Amino acid sequence: MLEVRGLHKAFVLHTIDGREVSALRGVDLAVRAGEHVALAGRSGAGKSSLLRCVFRTYLPSAGSLLFRTASGAVVDLVGLSDASMADLRGHEIGYVSQFLRAEPRRSVLELVARAGVARGMPIDDARSAAASALARLGIEERLWAVHATVLSGGQKQRVNLAAGTISPPRLLLLDEPVSALDPANREAVLSMIASLSDSGVAVLSVFHDLEAIERLATRVVVLADGRVVADGPPAATLRDSELDLEVAR
Repeated sequence: MLEVRGLHKAFVLHTIDGREVSALRGVDLAVRAGEHVALAGRSGAGKSSLLRCVFRTYLPSAGSLLFRTASGAVVDLVGLSDASMADLRGHEIGYVSQFLRAEPRRSVLELVARAGVARGMPIDDARSAAASALARLGIEERLWAVHATVLSGGQKQRVNLAAGTISPPRLLLLDEPVSALDPANREAVLSMIASLSDSGVAVLSVFHDLEAIERLATRVVVLADGRVVADGPPAATLRDSELDLEVAR
């Protein structure tokens, strides 16, 4: 589904002294359909930068991001036009961060349903699917008509996940989707994420706790200083890498 080859990303600190800071230094990895690849590593290793390069909110400095579309064509996301990339974002590539950026007067149900419509669902089907997703993630029905901006941090995270997974994209990027959740709601979210791989969705994720990674991931790619330093089965790879990640209680 996705093959990352020799990916580099550097930032120029224009507001300081013009120095260049490298976030990614030649990353190679692949994600297959139905596979959940978790990115691990200490803060600053380049995990979120990699996700943003794949989603093209960051333009890579060098390298390629080869994505196999639903039609079977292989495209390089790095050189894709903005219009073509926007079309892929709407239909085939989804991104869920720990923050919800919602339009001020958009209701929760409408926000999630619009994500389904963007992926080709009829509006009635999208509203029905949105209701099911919100209920599964523990968002009470009395909140569906309120503006998403008034929700708590944990509620926003769950709405964000509902929007990201309705009519699931073929490739889903997850950046800390459970960081603000209590144990009960965290369990609902992890169960939903686990079901995505079972349905053939390719998932590339960032989590900061061992339990979530070991439960969900089929493979772990460990980053350090913008490079891949380990790639393999979750338990052994995390143990051998001696990462100081949070263990969920």
